Amino acid sequence: MGLSPFLILWYVWLSSVSPRPSTAATVSDRLTQNQVLEDGQTLVSSGQRFELGFFNRGNSSHRYLGIWYKNITLTVVWVANRNKVISGQSGSLSMGSNGFSLLLNNSEKIWSVNATRVLESPILQLLDNGNLVLKEENNPDLEGYVWQSFDNITDTLLPGMKLGWNLKTGLYRNMTSWLSAEDPSAGDYTFSLDSPETPQLVLSKGTQKQYRWGPWDGVRFSGSNELRSNPVFIPIFNSSREEVYYTFEVIDQESTLSRFVVTQHGWIQYLTWSKSSNEWVTMVTLQRDSCDRYGTCGPYGNCYSDGPKCNCLKGFTPKSPEDWSRIIWSGGCVRRWELECENGDGFVKYGGMKLPDHSHLVESRNLSLEVCEVECLRNCSCMAFTLIDIHGNGGDCVMWFGDLVDMKHFPSGGDDLYIRMARNELESIADARRNKRVRVIVTIVICVATGMLLCGVASWCAFRIRKAKRRAASLNHPRRYLMEETQEEDLELPLFNLKTVSAATDEFSFRNKIGQGGFGPVYKGVLLSKQEIAVKRLSRDLGQGLREFKNEVILVSKLQHRNLVKLLGCCIHGDERMLIYEYLPNKSLDYFLFDQTRKKLLAWKKRFGIILGIARGLLYLHQDSRLRIIHRDLKASNILLDSEMNPKISDFGLARIFGADQTQEMTKRVMGTYGYMSPEYAMSGHFSVKSDVFSFGVLMLEVISGKKNWGFWHPDHDLNLIGHAWKLWIEGNPLELMDALMDDSYSVDEVVRYIQVGLLCVQQRVEDRPTMSSVLLMLANENAMVPQPKEPGFYTEVSSMGMDTSSSGKSRHTTTNEVSVTMFDGG
Repeated sequence: MGLSPFLILWYVWLSSVSPRPSTAATVSDRLTQNQVLEDGQTLVSSGQRFELGFFNRGNSSHRYLGIWYKNITLTVVWVANRNKVISGQSGSLSMGSNGFSLLLNNSEKIWSVNATRVLESPILQLLDNGNLVLKEENNPDLEGYVWQSFDNITDTLLPGMKLGWNLKTGLYRNMTSWLSAEDPSAGDYTFSLDSPETPQLVLSKGTQKQYRWGPWDGVRFSGSNELRSNPVFIPIFNSSREEVYYTFEVIDQESTLSRFVVTQHGWIQYLTWSKSSNEWVTMVTLQRDSCDRYGTCGPYGNCYSDGPKCNCLKGFTPKSPEDWSRIIWSGGCVRRWELECENGDGFVKYGGMKLPDHSHLVESRNLSLEVCEVECLRNCSCMAFTLIDIHGNGGDCVMWFGDLVDMKHFPSGGDDLYIRMARNELESIADARRNKRVRVIVTIVICVATGMLLCGVASWCAFRIRKAKRRAASLNHPRRYLMEETQEEDLELPLFNLKTVSAATDEFSFRNKIGQGGFGPVYKGVLLSKQEIAVKRLSRDLGQGLREFKNEVILVSKLQHRNLVKLLGCCIHGDERMLIYEYLPNKSLDYFLFDQTRKKLLAWKKRFGIILGIARGLLYLHQDSRLRIIHRDLKASNILLDSEMNPKISDFGLARIFGADQTQEMTKRVMGTYGYMSPEYAMSGHFSVKSDVFSFGVLMLEVISGKKNWGFWHPDHDLNLIGHAWKLWIEGNPLELMDALMDDSYSVDEVVRYIQVGLLCVQQRVEDRPTMSSVLLMLANENAMVPQPKEPGFYTEVSSMGMDTSSSGKSRHTTTNEVSVTMFDGG
């Protein structure tokens, strides 16, 4: 489940709205005994960084006592009476002999702090780190503070605040969101460190866990790399007999303002103040990995972040194969063999894992792995164990009892987990190893037997050598070689030699690398003629690259349109194969569309032009070119932008040529990108011009909303972007789909028409989708009739994640750079 950039920026903006304090008269940084802070007065910290006073939000008449940053756009970081509002009256903060109280103007007490000991000279002071403290001023023998606001966290964690446990006093500190932008009372979401024995970070909504990171393994919270040291802040985890907590320090404390917040919508964000743009900038959002959403794959399910997708751990099978074939994973997995505690159970090691929930610390001392294993094996309820350094003792034995839930594949820094297995499963694993050894022996025997066929082998080798020599000789005639490889004789395409391309890209230097696709890396280059080029270099170890290379050379060399990227030539030398394109300075559409800063450059007129340009290019491919082309991989990253932000369709590696009378085709080799593939193509391999129309509809909705269809998340439902747009349409609120960062230069009727056309393009049934000629007519002509859309295809996140693989016997492969899928026939 992906994040919503709109919600993130919306919350940051709301949290930066002035809390509207009264015209303030500064008292000082402290209150002494019998002093009163009236509504309209403030305490200002000695360093002029924080301010304490009364405020209200928006148009609300409710007043609160709180702390906010001074001299920047006011942002409240702590609220005293968040659940005891001052309504219709003014309040005051009164300092007494043993504490302080929040009073109404009629002297009614609504909130107070009382000291646990008698104070001779008490003061209430606002420190420059934002901490409000009650202390004894003239008694240096008393250590620490009598009371401090840092022990009473609201929704914000400031540098030095501790999230977690004081084991000596029993104090438990967590973060709770505001109820709404105008109401700081306790909201739905709580962010906490649970528990002190095996501490892990948990975001809960009410009593239900939403996200989890951990437990702490001595280096990181298991399964997460988000909270790590960076140029802005240093995360700190402390575990001792008295305290277990998480906090952070800012590297440049003098000039940097930063904070962690849990928003009213449940986002955990690290924000830092940008003086140049005068706004809060999001540095870290913890919920970047949808596999951290609690229990995604159910018991014994292993979540993979590149989908996301779920697999059962080895030795387990889906509890409901029917549900798993429909990508419904919450039921999880069950064992292939039931455990028999007294009949030889053992353990299987699983590496690179996010450790599961509900861990129990058994021993907190420097144990060996073998001793921990014996302890777990002795207890029939122990389902798994591991050895991690939680509390700095060298090795803590941690065990799990009951089903293992909320795991994910985490190869970059994951932990080892040893899971209990039945004797039959262990024997099955041993048999597999023995079979492997047998296969090795059989292979050796076969190799010896083939020695009898040396003459034939020698002949084959001689043939290969002759072919290699012919291949080497053909390098002196690359055009002939290309024609042989592509079986095309009418290519009129310039051929570049390797020396020219290498010099243009400065030997393919890293600083000239401008992109990475499924084909391989892309470099910027400058020819001797000063012409800028983009060099697409085929990765040598990519098994499918030659097919796509040939395809793109044949297709793009014959296509000429202002909205298609221009192929300047190609380069072939040995195993090197490269395509040379015109250089487009503004990179790809996704570079702007899904970035919170750069997307501001895409005003509605610019987005309008981009949509029309893509539509014209697609219409040319489908109808106006001398070849009818099905692109098959239309997406934001394959739309390049020139210096004037005009769109150009690129990457024809997966494209197919149709005959003049051909309407559709079927393939067993389905390739494309999650979130953009049409239902009939993803599920059965059927594709046509209407498959591209579906992808174009998804792209339209993304351009209008500024959100990705793949990974889209909304707090109120589990629909993807298509489903969210459909929901808004049938509810009569289509304009809520618009990107909040878009300017107000748009026409309401025009935007609604574009959303309607986008929904028409993503219809479930092929025959319900319009052709690109009809699409262009509806987009460009405001008087054109636009039919009402029906329920779209793949409108839930579950459906868009993949295909039914159980009944078709097809296997999946996901590329490393895109959320793309390739399926091959299993028979």
